[in-house]
Amino acid sequence: MTPENTKGQYLPSDEYRKTAMVKSVDEYTRLYSESMKDPVAYWVKQAEHIDWFSKGWKEPFTWNKKKDEFTWFKGGKLNVSYNCLDRHVKNGLKNTAAIIFQGEDDKDVRVYTYGQLLHEVERFSNVLKKNGVKKGDRVAVYLPMIPELAITLLACTRVGAIHSVVFAGFSSDAIFNRVADCTPKVLVTSDGSYRAGKKIDMKGKVNEILERDTSVEHVLVVKHTGADVVMEKDRDVWWHEEMEKVPLKCEPEVMDAEDPLFMLYTSGTTGKPKGMVHVNGGYLVGVNSSFRYIFNYNPGQVYWCTADIGWITGHSSILYGPLSVGATTLMFEGVPNYPENDRFWQVAEKWKVDIFYTAPTALRMIRKNGDDWIKKHDLSSLKMLASVGEPIDADVWKWYHRVIGGGRCPIADTWWQTETGSIIIAPLTGAFDLKPGSAMKPLPGIKTGVFREDKTECGVGESGNLFLMEPFPSLARTIWNDHAKYVEQYWATFPGHYLTGDGARIDADGDHWLLGRVDDVISVAGHRIGAAEIEAALIAHPAVAEAAVVPVPDEIKGEAIYTFVTLKDGFTESEDLKKQLINQVRNVVGPIATPKTIQISQGLPKTRSGKIMRRLLRKIAGGSSQSELGDTTTLLDPSVIESLIKGRL
Repeated sequence: MTPENTKGQYLPSDEYRKTAMVKSVDEYTRLYSESMKDPVAYWVKQAEHIDWFSKGWKEPFTWNKKKDEFTWFKGGKLNVSYNCLDRHVKNGLKNTAAIIFQGEDDKDVRVYTYGQLLHEVERFSNVLKKNGVKKGDRVAVYLPMIPELAITLLACTRVGAIHSVVFAGFSSDAIFNRVADCTPKVLVTSDGSYRAGKKIDMKGKVNEILERDTSVEHVLVVKHTGADVVMEKDRDVWWHEEMEKVPLKCEPEVMDAEDPLFMLYTSGTTGKPKGMVHVNGGYLVGVNSSFRYIFNYNPGQVYWCTADIGWITGHSSILYGPLSVGATTLMFEGVPNYPENDRFWQVAEKWKVDIFYTAPTALRMIRKNGDDWIKKHDLSSLKMLASVGEPIDADVWKWYHRVIGGGRCPIADTWWQTETGSIIIAPLTGAFDLKPGSAMKPLPGIKTGVFREDKTECGVGESGNLFLMEPFPSLARTIWNDHAKYVEQYWATFPGHYLTGDGARIDADGDHWLLGRVDDVISVAGHRIGAAEIEAALIAHPAVAEAAVVPVPDEIKGEAIYTFVTLKDGFTESEDLKKQLINQVRNVVGPIATPKTIQISQGLPKTRSGKIMRRLLRKIAGGSSQSELGDTTTLLDPSVIESLIKGRL
């Protein structure tokens, strides 16, 4: 795969196209046009890839625009765990690997075939029942990236319980807020987790939050690290002991397509997390469809998404998407730079990974450490790469393609959200000539639009607000216990259109360029400038490893641009370098985007999942003291805050 046209696009190889689901632009265009002429018929056809106990829907799609309520396949009966497990066992995949687990210790390995995974899920389903869980109950899940996490979620779907996963890196307050909101009867956790050679106490945090008033009656504890933990009598029980006390078989609960499947919390503009509710039928149809279209999975391949199941990427792209199509998915408990900077590539080589899916933040960190760590390993098994979580700039895209993909692997730059459930915009890599930095086109069945503040449609190349024009099956139905907030945040801005909160522009070819969150768009003298565009320009400079851009108040222009930059090894801070970076931005984005301030720093504030906390950077740039920043315990390295404040310009 090499750039072969005058537009600087990257063409998939003929060999790759042959095994892709969609093999040409013409095929995509026909498919997309048909889906737009009759979206309901299109999605009904996609629903044929799911096993239904009954297709009892009278109308496949209903939409009450006055209440902002919609349904897909209501009356249809199914079970998600059946679709991810039982049907594959019946269809010849009983002895095919479903989950490969690779722990932080290279010797910590478990492989579950579809038959074995079904066996474990049925047993734990009976454990949930034994502990009082029934259809419609909530189960809070606070576990590390271990197989028991996947087993727990699939067991919840089997008995009809609604799972709510809390990311393992959250602080006690963050855990409590989510548990208090979803009122679970049971909480599933572990004694601890491993993180870069350290044992992290998880049960202790659970004990701490349960000292407060909650609805939790039972705590099921996985023994993972072997740490000593305090177990409260009549409330806490060991996972392995409970598994020995229950029957081996558990029939799947019959669920309506519109029954809630899970809720997953995402940050709100008020600081209060929002529990986005996804449902059984539409969600499964969406993730099954998007996985098939985007990843071109072929039997026998190993697929690895490096995300955490605590986020929507993990739910959809580690668990439900891959398992619904019978894929082999790799779960990894670890980080890319422990015990050495080549950990990802050691794992990829060991398991002969075919499809690799990660975040641009991880890629920038890996690139900063130097290419030699990658070149030590045989990555010839890789056939496709993908990125998720934030816009990937063209410079990192090209490096990803050249160094990790060996110049042969197409890259799917995927865009989606917790709210959308499944991937919405991404290149179909067997069909498209790829544009580095562009997520390209919406998937069939998805209609997008970019609009100005006055709700008029943006012209070619003009930046605006990205909207989804009609509800599609995997779109979240509501916010748990707060439908009014759901309507206000997503539908009220432009009635009948779903506000994504992201900025975008569409070029003359109809390809989408995502610009990051709208609140990361800086208005300089009335000109809207995407922070992601400025960051991409900075990262393209050979000295820059990472960059984060935030607005600061400006008396004349309204907002000015404050940039935080980390350097690659071998480069040092100087006034000349800062001038180079300013010129880089002026040349790439334009003079209107000239940074007012460039602060060189040793690091940026990140969550353990790798997300840069721009909210904190905005406060630091605006002059806030450390005491005014709020809770920073969820950061990967809280000490970086002090150095940023000291280095503030």
